[in-house]
This record gives sequence, structure tokens and C-alpha cells, in this order.
Amino acid sequence: MFDQFSEDNNPSITKFEQMLKTNQVLFFDALEFESIIHHYIDFSQFKLARKALKMAMAQHPKNVELMLLESELLLFDGSFDEAESLLLEIEQLSPYHEEVFLQRASIFSKKKNHTLAIELLEKALDLTDDEVEVWNLIGMEYLFLEDYFRAKNYFLKCVEENPYDYQSLYNLLYCYEQLEEDIEAIVTLNNILETNPYSEIAWHQLGKLYVNIEKHEEALSAFEFAIISDDSFTGAYIEKGKLLEKMGRINEAIDNYEISLQLNDPNAYVNHRIGKSHLKLGNDDLAVQFFKKSIKLEPNHEKSWISLVDFFIKKKEYLKAQYYVRKSILANGDSADLWRKSGEIHFEMNFYEEAALACENQVNLDQHDLKTWVIWMDSLIHLKEWDQAIEVGEKALEHHNNKASFLYRLAGCKIRIGMKKEGLKLFEKAKQNLPLPSKINSLFPEFKNI
Repeated sequence: MFDQFSEDNNPSITKFEQMLKTNQVLFFDALEFESIIHHYIDFSQFKLARKALKMAMAQHPKNVELMLLESELLLFDGSFDEAESLLLEIEQLSPYHEEVFLQRASIFSKKKNHTLAIELLEKALDLTDDEVEVWNLIGMEYLFLEDYFRAKNYFLKCVEENPYDYQSLYNLLYCYEQLEEDIEAIVTLNNILETNPYSEIAWHQLGKLYVNIEKHEEALSAFEFAIISDDSFTGAYIEKGKLLEKMGRINEAIDNYEISLQLNDPNAYVNHRIGKSHLKLGNDDLAVQFFKKSIKLEPNHEKSWISLVDFFIKKKEYLKAQYYVRKSILANGDSADLWRKSGEIHFEMNFYEEAALACENQVNLDQHDLKTWVIWMDSLIHLKEWDQAIEVGEKALEHHNNKASFLYRLAGCKIRIGMKKEGLKLFEKAKQNLPLPSKINSLFPEFKNI
């Protein structure tokens, strides 16, 4: 058999390319053409693959293997209907050829007709010598249909046949997760580990499952076995660090995070976790350093920006908080959480225009928490933008029905613009739900006389 990956070991390719240069027409047998076409497909040289195929079909018409290569090229082009017609023709010539059903299944999968794709794959299953490959494909089709129970059964077959098939294992664990079958997943992983006790992937996944069911000591042991199986397995150190952090063993968590950084490229997430750990230890300066490292590595790492901003809010260092929240929004303009922080900071600094703008941007991102609406409305009240404050208050009530906080504010705004009767009516309605808060009194001192 020809080596289809190396031109040096495949004299057919050299012969074919010399023929193209001289415009001669030489004869190749069908197997030689298959080898040539496969070589060009593997190296994405589709133009040459099509040239070879055209010549091959001229010399070997109705050769099934060559026709299958033609349908494969049609699939690459997205010509699904032409490929399907050709495959139906091939099926007439060779009704028991597994590749016909595999390619037809691929077409219907791409057309999102996953039920028909499964029917065709089941036909291929009756003909194949490689059941695992077809089981995997059927499992994927059931995943597309979100039929996790049936998908699970096929991926389980793959893993039972080959415990080293990690792609099927990940898909199987995803099905268990969707079905909330943590115990079944643990049993499966323990079965794999009986066959392959040094499977770092299985130990790692087992640890994560034990974390899910709050078995922390068992999880810790699983992560340690993953590291014993492969002491350069970065993911195991990170998961072990997260668990140690949760268990209050912060210094040990930091040690594991730092080992993961030594083994791999600098990582924004790990630097963020180290920063959070130092915060818990009261090492404020170190925490800030690691949050900044995280942001430098990944400027849109939202969690590190939020941690940094929150740190300065807690310290009431609003100028620094403002500086970082403005920078963070340049990198994460679609973050509702950062716009919320911006609104809170600017309101505390009496920068009411900026606070109102931040709240508006957050609401435009479909975030409607009560505090944001309150800050937005209060900012407009401080700016004496009564009409706009009324508009915002009425929108707020659409999301927080009859909330007294907004009714009081609306009442005050309406009284300020001369709509006293309507304002008093809202005031009485609000008072039935909530006694007049002191904060409302400070906004509208005239309420003391009502």
C-alpha cells in the first residue's frame, strides 16, 4: 500500500506531477489514483485532487472507491445535493458499502436531519469492522438531538471497548452531567481506572465529580492520583488548588496554582485565583499585583477587573476604583456587572451624569436589578432632570411592580413639576406598602409636611 502522507515514499505522486508538467496522459491503476487523491485531500490541495479525480474517472469509470472520493470532494465544497445523488448511484452499484451510509449520514447531519442520519449510521453499523467509530458518530447525533440518555449508551459502549478513548469519555461525562447522574459517572470512571489505573484524565474527572457531591477528601485524593499519573498535568494542579481554597487551606492552594504556572504558559485565570487567595489571607498588595498580572495577560478577563474594582470600593478609594472601572469598560464594554460597578462608584463620587449613563448602559444589556434603577433615578433627581426621572421610574415599575421605592420617587418628581394631585396619589399608594424611608426624605424634604 502506498504511503499517502509522503511524496518521497509515493512515486505515483511524482509520476503524476511530472505528467502534469509535460501534458502527457499516463495510465495509473485505480489504487494509485486513490493514493494520489488522498494525498492531495490530506494536504488541502483540492485543485490537484480534482484534477487527479477527473483523470481517474476517465480511466476507471464507475469505480466505487473513486466515486466515493468524488462525493467526499463534493462534501468539502458544500454541494450536499450533488453528493447525495452520487451516493445513491454508488449504493446501486455497491449496496453493502459502509462508506456510502457514513457519507450520507454526514450530509443529513449537516442538514440538521439528525434522525435520518442515525438511521443511516445504524445501517453502516451492520456493515462496519470498526463499530467504535460508528457508535461514536451515533452518539454525536443523539447529542445534537439533546437525547442524552441514548447518547450516553453509545459513548459508554465506546469507552467500554477502549478506555483510552478520551473524546468519547468527555462526551459520556457531559451526558451524565446533563442527566444529573453523578453517581453513575463515578462508577464508570472507577471501572475505567480498574483497567487503566494511571489514567490521569479519569482521576481528574473523578475528582471534579467528587467536588460536585461535596466529598472533598475523596476529590483531593483523586486529584493527587491524577498528578501521580502525570506530574505535569496542569489541570489537576488547578482543580486541586480550587478545592484546597474551598477547604480553607489557602497557602496549599497557592502552592498548587504556582506549580501550574511553572508548567504552562502564564494564565490569566490562575493569576486571578492566586489573587483571590491572597485576599483571603489579607495580603492586599500581593492580591492587587496578581489581579493586574491577570489583566495584563488577558485584558478582557472580567473577573479580575471586578475583583480589582471591588477591592478599591471596599477600601472606599473611589478615585482608584473609578480609574480601574473606566479602564475595564474599554476592554469589556458589554459587561453588565462592570457597568453596575461604574454606576455605584460614580454615584458615590457625586458624578451623577456618569452614574446615570452607566445605569442606562447596564439596563440596555437587559439587566434590571432594583439597585441599578434606584441609582439611575436618584442620579436624575440630583440633576433635577424631573421628566427623565419620571420616565425611568415608570420603566422601573414594569420590572418591579408597585415597588414603594419607585412610587415615592415618582411621587416626588411629579410634585416638583406641578402634578401635585397625581404625586400625592402615588405617595399614599407607596405609604401603604412601606413607611417613608429616611433616604426618600433627604431627596424630597417636602414629604415631611404631608
